[in-house]
Amino acid sequence: MFSKFQNHIISRFPFLAEKKLFLAVSGGLDSMVLLHLMNQLPYEIAVLHCNFQLRGLESFGDQEFIQNYCNQNNIPIFSTHFDTEAFAKDYKLSTQVAARELRYSWFYELLEEKNFDYILTAHHADDNLETFIINLTRGTGLEGLTGIPEENDKIIRPLLPFSREEISKYAEENKIEWREDSSNASTKYLRNKIRHNLVPVLKEINPNFLDAFQKTQSFLQESKEMVEDASIMIYQQVAKEAGDDIHFDLNQLKKLPNYKSYLYQWLNEFGFSAWNDIYDLVEGQSGKQVFAEEFRLLKNRETLILSPFTETSQKEEYEINENDTDVNFPLKISLCNVGHISYDSNRVIFVDADKIRFPLLLRKWKKGDVFQPFGMHGKSKKVSKLFKDEKLSLIEKEKTWILCSEDQIVWVAGIRQDERFKIEKATNKIYKIELQ
Repeated sequence: MFSKFQNHIISRFPFLAEKKLFLAVSGGLDSMVLLHLMNQLPYEIAVLHCNFQLRGLESFGDQEFIQNYCNQNNIPIFSTHFDTEAFAKDYKLSTQVAARELRYSWFYELLEEKNFDYILTAHHADDNLETFIINLTRGTGLEGLTGIPEENDKIIRPLLPFSREEISKYAEENKIEWREDSSNASTKYLRNKIRHNLVPVLKEINPNFLDAFQKTQSFLQESKEMVEDASIMIYQQVAKEAGDDIHFDLNQLKKLPNYKSYLYQWLNEFGFSAWNDIYDLVEGQSGKQVFAEEFRLLKNRETLILSPFTETSQKEEYEINENDTDVNFPLKISLCNVGHISYDSNRVIFVDADKIRFPLLLRKWKKGDVFQPFGMHGKSKKVSKLFKDEKLSLIEKEKTWILCSEDQIVWVAGIRQDERFKIEKATNKIYKIELQ
């Protein structure tokens, strides 16, 4: 196995040469074999060990075992411990998810702190099979069926082509000691149920089942790459990026016979899960929305708009004082006195300086807001009606700010000035306000 592993890591991960590598070592069979293999190769390595304190003295025994091994073999080691159960309770996570969150958060902290380059974990072919089955039972797309990636950001998994049987045989031949995790024998967890009850049946049906599975995953990976290529090409025809938002043209989208697949491909990474609701948006009423934790998808006429979303309250009002010449938040605005006017866009207005009162107030629009649109000679209009006339989406409405003098609207920023503050023949002092 050593020669096969050496050839694999050199050919598959040539960029690891002369890099500083952390090895995530639990003390179990797989990670101890990975440590034994890597310690024979010309790489600079150090060990990371997490004590999750889930098995009492047994957890501390694992930590002591790894510490002794590293000391005997002159391998640097960094270890930490977590109150995993308290963390899981506080954040309403399963114990396994909590352990994963804690582990990888600490891994990435150490990468930066110790100036290391990559983290190697001991996931192998049987782990990949179990993950495939777990994803299959929960329902998944190609992403879930292609299993555990060999390379994911700074995480490298060089044992993925190797079976648990190969790893166990190598440990036996090289007299490698390891710690047996007593929880691995329990069928309390889904992964263990699959490992102990289902996988043996599959291997009994076909003794070469793991090899067949790896070939299937290879085909699925090729299909996934082909789908991604097609997705990118179609995205360029259907989507238009506008700042932080993405606009999907529904007229173009609905020409595709399998547009639902494309929507899934484009939106999956944003955390959406209510896929039937998303598909219904395509034919749904304008104004309907679907939410993920940090994003939302809005139907606006013949467009789907993807935008960032947070429920945290944002300050709604900001004062602009008389001496302010530049405002950087929430909008970038310049303010100054000028000697003449030159209207060239809705991003600039000129007002009679004697008609405004400081501090000016910049705020979000409110239902019921009324102003006198410039050019309408004193006729009042609801701001909501202006939005409708301008065909603004809900997202665009929410992003619109109102500039006020006392209780009167001076400007629906970037859209329409108020008639009451316009320049007249009697104006002595002109004030220019411009969106940058």
